Amino acid sequence: MTQKVAVLGTGKIGEALLSGMIRAGWAPADLMVTARRPERAEELRTRYGVTPVTNAEAAKTADTLILTVKPQDMAALLDELAPHTPADRLVISGAAGIPTAFFEERFAQGTPVVRVMTNTPALVDEAMSVISAGTHATAGHLAHAEEIFGAVGKTLRVPESQQDACTALSGSGPAYFFYLVEAMTDAGILLGLPRDKAHDLIVQSAIGAATMLRDSGEHPVKLRENVTSPAGTTISAIRELENHGVRAALIAALEAARDRSRELASGKKD
Repeated sequence: MTQKVAVLGTGKIGEALLSGMIRAGWAPADLMVTARRPERAEELRTRYGVTPVTNAEAAKTADTLILTVKPQDMAALLDELAPHTPADRLVISGAAGIPTAFFEERFAQGTPVVRVMTNTPALVDEAMSVISAGTHATAGHLAHAEEIFGAVGKTLRVPESQQDACTALSGSGPAYFFYLVEAMTDAGILLGLPRDKAHDLIVQSAIGAATMLRDSGEHPVKLRENVTSPAGTTISAIRELENHGVRAALIAALEAARDRSRELASGKKD
């Protein structure tokens, strides 16, 4: 049986997911999209061969609804969808901070909801997507969500109680690395390197380090120690990082991101 999937609010992440699904073998004829602007919907039709629909049409005809709008726009979208969504639809939410109960209260009793926190590396098929089941979601629903988001990277199942922590770590995580690269590039310029050369050195070092972390199976402490010679350059740099409280700052930053995710869940916008 063919599964119809609709991506609602198809922005950058929604489009990345759409294109990844097509590369993974989904037929464009089985994919629907909604967009706020008609010209955006037509652009997606031209680029991918998918079918633009209204939100109500998606709710009536798709087997799976993937909601990729911003958290602050979700309540209005659900008000639009709820009257047209049968209880057998799988609803997948990609909105940070919003619990599955928020959706279950608004849809028909028994509607299966899966919560997913992905991140921007979905744009290059290297996403980390964290998946949690709502009250009525089955193992089959989770497997279907994994199949969809596996098209743009890795997936991991966690209890929903851990979603705010995962949002802090991986949902916001790419920004921390971009921030670090920005700071290291500035340091390279201070040390006398041209910006482009400093950038290339740091980016390739980051790619190499990430690949070693992924493929070696070694603990990061062990990998760091392999670079850290007695009385050498690396330990001098590590000492300064510790003196300036970088480790503590990172912990505090991730706690702040987790707390903000909880605030979003409670409806606090400011």
